[in-house]
Amino acid sequence: MIADLCFCFYRLGGLLANETIEKRLLVGQFLCHSQSPFLEEFQQDWLTSTDAPIERKVKAIDGADLSSIFPFTQALSKEIDGDSFAASHLTQPDLFLRLRPGQEKNVMQKLAAASLPFSIENACIRLPNNSKVDEVIELDKEAVVQDKSSQKVLDNLQHQTQSIKLQTFWDCCAASGGKTILLHDLFPKAQITVSDIRESILHNLRNRLKRAGIRNFQSFVADISSPSFSSTKQYDVILCDAPCSGSGTWGRTPEQLYFFKKEKIDHYADLQKRIAVNAGKYVKKGGYFVYITCSVFAKENEEVVTHLLQNTSLQLVEQQYMKGYTEKADTLFSALFQL
Repeated sequence: MIADLCFCFYRLGGLLANETIEKRLLVGQFLCHSQSPFLEEFQQDWLTSTDAPIERKVKAIDGADLSSIFPFTQALSKEIDGDSFAASHLTQPDLFLRLRPGQEKNVMQKLAAASLPFSIENACIRLPNNSKVDEVIELDKEAVVQDKSSQKVLDNLQHQTQSIKLQTFWDCCAASGGKTILLHDLFPKAQITVSDIRESILHNLRNRLKRAGIRNFQSFVADISSPSFSSTKQYDVILCDAPCSGSGTWGRTPEQLYFFKKEKIDHYADLQKRIAVNAGKYVKKGGYFVYITCSVFAKENEEVVTHLLQNTSLQLVEQQYMKGYTEKADTLFSALFQL
């Protein structure tokens, strides 16, 4: 109950920022739940509206403005609907699995046997967020915990290269490796190289790739944002899932919505530009560069695309947002370039 009070409080973001903590705790319960013992005890006049749509709930609270939940509206991309995106933070996103090739029937049978409620769209399974899937299936080997939007970020690359033989791939900011596994599953014959800034990250990544049955890969530690970074190799495809504010995923981590400082946007944008330009130098002629963030800020997305076009020979093929805020999922950005 304490954890729920805290997380519902954080989900309010900048809503009623000048009110008391006690008032905001109750508002959090009202906006995030259809029933709450705290409302029954302390705010009974709201009980008749607990099942109402979010917009009507907000109007029932004196001084409340839906858009103020997300206090960085001016930094949003023009592609994002501000009110819908703000309202999405009041709801916990669902849990998503991406089925590994050949494991579709096996995983669904295991989920059904465990009486876990789920729905499926293509190879993407949606479950309630609190589902204990790690007790039912072999994660990474049979299915990967990966948000619905994240599962789509390489669709444009796959469609663009259906008739092209691609051999060498570099995931230059590999982090936990979710998109590395996605790369392998979409391009199973690819020679994959992964890198990140710390050996500890790569240690965990190697273990995860082994669990996923991926053993044919290379790895190295590198600070790609550094002016001194260089590589002796070039690649058919470079995947740059850049460090970012994570603002498209704050529905999962609402404390980030509450504590984030606007100045950090410029910090991430500068870092992203340096990484993307440095990594982009090593795309083979005719090859592809994929820039990805889980941010909704124009400075981290569209402005980085413009910077790449101005400072490299890469040409933009397509850019898009995966707008998960309308379907209990994360919101990500992806831009596909070709040299």
